[in-house]
Amino acid sequence: MTLKIGPIRLDSPVVLAPMSGVSDLPYRRLVKRHGVGLVVSEMIASKAMVMAARRSLKMSTSCAEEFPMAVQLAGCEPEVMAEAARLNVDRGANLIDINMGCPVKKVTRGEAGSALMRDEVLAARLMAATVKAVNVPVTLKMRTGWDRDSRNAPRLARIAEDCGIQAVTVHGRTRNQFYKGQADWAFIRRVKEAVSIPVIGNGDVASPEDARALLEISGADGVMIGRGTYGRPWLPSQVERFLATGATPPAPDLAEQMAVLLEHYEALLSYYGTGPGLRIARKHVSWYSRGLPGSAEFRAQVNRLDDPDEVRRRIRAFYLPVIECRAA
Repeated sequence: MTLKIGPIRLDSPVVLAPMSGVSDLPYRRLVKRHGVGLVVSEMIASKAMVMAARRSLKMSTSCAEEFPMAVQLAGCEPEVMAEAARLNVDRGANLIDINMGCPVKKVTRGEAGSALMRDEVLAARLMAATVKAVNVPVTLKMRTGWDRDSRNAPRLARIAEDCGIQAVTVHGRTRNQFYKGQADWAFIRRVKEAVSIPVIGNGDVASPEDARALLEISGADGVMIGRGTYGRPWLPSQVERFLATGATPPAPDLAEQMAVLLEHYEALLSYYGTGPGLRIARKHVSWYSRGLPGSAEFRAQVNRLDDPDEVRRRIRAFYLPVIECRAA
């Protein structure tokens, strides 16, 4: 299965979701190495990008091995969004994704993220300005609507297509649901039926079987996976193979999982520096080890450590006995 967004043909219809604090460069590289059609950066505030904020520039840094890569921008000022899009294309972005799905208050208070779904006129101006500003495909990520009484995603998708947007991703929840309840994959079909551009479904995909069910129920052209990849950067590649062959590929064995975790840990230290990298790594260590014997105590130990060498030692000391036990 493939997915075409404008002139860009993806080898797989599986996309890694933009996740603030998670889908940074080390994580995207790791997921990309295992196999995925497209990776999307963390959400970047367009105004901060234009002002060359140090953190946003780091978040948007691109590299050749990530091709194709999308940079996701958030904002509510068309001119600023357009300029941020140009800056990111100059830095190597292959696609620009507009965020109209983020539900958090600090974003929606500024009329950005999913708040834009309540102002279709402004949303159209912002999309049109961004499309006009760059020579790469511009895509849109949104929710089904602000709340259950205003699920306007199909109408906004038609507006997006008229503005030149070349693909739409729909998270199957309203803004007011945040991440609670169940994603409504059936509603995504209404968006798919409203437009001729590709539609990508998102929400509650935690297994290859979930991905297939989403595609069958929604009729979507592709699937975006976010929280299901926590501690499992190999999940998108499993989904990709399952959709292509119908066979469920096994997860890496524990020895491989430990190696991936250590690789990820070293990449975070290298990218952010020892102190910040170690703090960011704690949540990933927690996700990787979830469900294993003694994982709660292990996580508590790691969260108290400030010595990177001791963290490495604790990771090996946690995994190796389990690996040996399962091999016996």
